[in-house]
This record gives sequence, structure tokens and C-alpha cells, in this order.
Amino acid sequence: MSALSGIVVLELSRVLAGPWCGMQLADLGADVIKLEPFEGDDTRGLGPPFKDGLSAYFACCNRNKRSLAIDLRAPAARPLVEALVREADVLIENYRTGAAEALGVGYAELSAINPRLIYCSISGYGRTGPGATRPGYDYVVQAEAGLMAITGDIDGEPHKVGVAVADLATGQNATIAILAALQHRHVSGRGQRIDISLFDTQLSWLANVGSNVLFTGEDAPRFGNTHPSIVPYQAFHGSDGEFVLAVASEKLWVQTCEALDREDWLREPRYLNNAARVKNREALCEEMDRVFSGETCAHWLQLFDAAGVPAAPINSVKQALEHPVAAARGLLVELGGVPLIGSPLNLDATPVAYRRPPPQLGEHSDDIARACGQNPGALRADGAIR
Repeated sequence: MSALSGIVVLELSRVLAGPWCGMQLADLGADVIKLEPFEGDDTRGLGPPFKDGLSAYFACCNRNKRSLAIDLRAPAARPLVEALVREADVLIENYRTGAAEALGVGYAELSAINPRLIYCSISGYGRTGPGATRPGYDYVVQAEAGLMAITGDIDGEPHKVGVAVADLATGQNATIAILAALQHRHVSGRGQRIDISLFDTQLSWLANVGSNVLFTGEDAPRFGNTHPSIVPYQAFHGSDGEFVLAVASEKLWVQTCEALDREDWLREPRYLNNAARVKNREALCEEMDRVFSGETCAHWLQLFDAAGVPAAPINSVKQALEHPVAAARGLLVELGGVPLIGSPLNLDATPVAYRRPPPQLGEHSDDIARACGQNPGALRADGAIR
């Protein structure tokens, strides 16, 4: 028994945020039916790389789902849609505002068919407010919601993060909201509408940096690989490259100084506590870099590991995927010959399950139609499914 066994999810979403949410629910045991237009989810064509016609992009967020290729505009598709909605617990959509209603799959229309339906809308700027009709993509929102301004070299240009964090975080927020709505429905018997946006998510993910601005009224500078409120917490140079060091408490500062045989830093008023070290970060970090330049990164990583101080090499993506922790934690999986990164959710009583590889477009159209009492041959002849 999986945590979400018996829960049926209709996923009318594409690209990353909505599919990421759908995959998390599917990993937890929900039956996720991905309703795709005849041309498929956009990410099916986003490559290379491809493996046997499957794009790596699509594969990363669509395992454990069934694919129904359907034309929602076709009149013959309507009975199938309504049959699916009557049996569904959750619907995820990320159309532009107003498009779901134009297709006959808006919240008002579908909740009238199934009042227990939990209807999750994902958009760039929310379904209300001045951005409601704007399209929203991760890159644009990283720029507009403040993330790019604090990412990149201190004296360089703003940078986006190397992965679509606004999309992924929005997908996670949608998952959290859906699970909360399922619990509310368990108590009340009623479904509800959920409105999750990339902008809201990214703004909230400014976290301590956003809080600093609210406290001071001053804009946030870019700190590169350093931290605005913790020192030392950054990349340093060994004799053969760079490594990162994270001294996030006074206890760790003591351990760091002892490991480096620099107890004099513990007596230095400029470095007495974190607030003092932040004020004098340039002097301290220059001293530390001089020390670190005398030995290899491996030397310092071994020393800090023995001292219990968090430090790490700066791995490539390939090195990270080949990391022994990734293997030990079961984070590399293969489904139907498709290599994937596994779920980070570990539940001992209801573990995630990997049941299906990312589906081919319309792979399950016939099975889904039959389960709804519809004739797939007739639907196909009428242009409703493919």
C-alpha cells in the first residue's frame, strides 16, 4: 500500500512545474493520467539528448504516469473527459488564465460535475492580480522575482540558477497544497481550488535574503559564492583547485580554528563572533585563503572531515550522479531502460514505488477510454483521442 493508493490525478499540464507535481504524487502511489494534446507535452521535443525517441527533459518529470492523447476541443471527447472528472480526486492544470475555461475544463464547470475535486492551477503570476494574463516561464520569473539579482559573481552580471528552480519549487508547493487539500476533504468532504504561481514561490524562496531587505530597507547585493550573513561560508582555493567550507555556528568556528592550528583567530576581536566576522569578512577570508593555498583540496577536505566541519569538493553533475551517497540512497533508478534520478522522499511504511517508465504519447489512451466505458475505436474515428 502506497501513501496515495486509490487517489486519481488528472494532469493537464506541460513542461516542468505541473509535471513535477504530478510525478511526486505518482511516486507516492497516485494513479496519474497525463492528458496530452495530439502533439504531446512540449518537453517531448526539447532535446537533445534523446533515448529511443524519448527526450531526457520529458523523462525527468513524467515517470509513473499514464498518457492519454486527447483533443479537448473535439465534441466526441467530452463524455470521456466528464467520466474521468467524475472519478478523479485531483486535477492539475497550467494553462494561461482563461484557456482552461475556453476548453471546458475550468474549475467552475468541473467542480459542478465533481464537488470533491481538488483543482490545482499553476501559472506564472497567479490567477488574480495584474500578472494573471501573462505567460510565465522559469527564466523570466528568476529575473523578475529577484533571484538573478543575487546570483553570479559579485562584480559580474546577474545569472540564472543552472536548473529551473522556480519551476521545481512551484511543483513542490503545488504538491504540498494538494496534500493539504486532500486532508481537508477527508474532514469536510469538499474539494477546493488551489492557485500556485512561479512568482509567489520564487519571491518566498528569497527567504533570509528577502528578510534582510525587509529589515533594513536596503537592497540585497550579490555575494557570489559567499553568504550575506555567515562568515566563513564560501569557496576557498587550495593549491590545486577550489572547495567549499560552511562554518555556520560558533561551535564550528572553534572546530575550524583548532583544526587549522589557528587558535589566535579565536582571540582576535575582529573574528570574535559571527557578526564581527561578517563585518571583517575580507580580512579573515584573505587570511584563510593564504593558509589554504599551501595544500591541496584533498588535504583540507580530509582535515575538515576529521574535525567534523562541513566542507566539500565542487563536483560536476556527472561526479554528483556517481557519488557513493547517490548509490547508497537509491537515487539512481532505471525504468524500461530509461535512467532516472529517483525520488528523495523516504517513508518507511509507505515508500515510493517506481511502476512505469515515462510514457509514450497516447500509450494508454485505449485502456483509459475502455475503463471509462468508452469505445476507443469510435473516439479515434471521431478525432477525440490518438
